[in-house]
Amino acid sequence: QVQLVESGGGLVQAGGSLRLSCAASGRTFGSYAMGWFRQAPGKEREFVARIWSGGSTVYAESVKGRFTVSRDNAKNTVYLQMGRLKPEDTAVYYCAADVTYSGTYYSPSSYTYWGQGTQVTVSS
Repeated sequence: QVQLVESGGGLVQAGGSLRLSCAASGRTFGSYAMGWFRQAPGKEREFVARIWSGGSTVYAESVKGRFTVSRDNAKNTVYLQMGRLKPEDTAVYYCAADVTYSGTYYSPSSYTYWGQGTQVTVSS
């Protein structure tokens, strides 16, 4: 069982920055791929970024060049550094753990464990 707890959300003006953190339980955190997703009101949950256990990353086109995902395996934590934020980035952000590596990286169904989410609101 893996427990994930996000933090770092809040209200920020357009053009600003925020860093989200996701702390994970478990002794094998370093072996998981970790993803970030977001869900805006009335919309489906969408892929934002992923980092594999070896450190490789992939991003949604909408955030590429503005967001950076990283991990600190010693701290069992994954981060999402968000910059040049836009009002359309407003959503609840979730971190998720892929422990089976059996699906596609951008599909929520590929991830077994989820955090509770943290709200990010970008004002114009």
